[in-house]
Amino acid sequence: MTAVYSDLNPYLVLILVGFLPNEIWRLLGFAVARGLNEDSEIVTWVRAIATAALGAVIAQVVFFPPGALASVPLAVRIAAMLIGLAAFLAIRRSVLAGVIVGECVLLGGRFLFAPQP
Repeated sequence: MTAVYSDLNPYLVLILVGFLPNEIWRLLGFAVARGLNEDSEIVTWVRAIATAALGAVIAQVVFFPPGALASVPLAVRIAAMLIGLAAFLAIRRSVLAGVIVGECVLLGGRFLFAPQP
């Protein structure tokens, strides 16, 4: 029985330290957001901040790539970012569409232009 608990310990720690603290804030945000008007200034401001934060993370990943992404040429990373931006603008300013299209271009460029091991 002790072996079972020792095998589950990393997963329990992950749930207690990684998942639950974040999930509490998500649930609180969901509860608070139920009463907000979608067109209110505060919701527009929060949406703009979230989009700007996503843009900053994307810029950091493009110009200072971590790990295996560093093997993808800079031109491919920039092209993926620009095509993702074009998809964002073309598909009714959908952040999800821009991220998915940009990621697809990045993966395709990686397989076409990156040196193979």
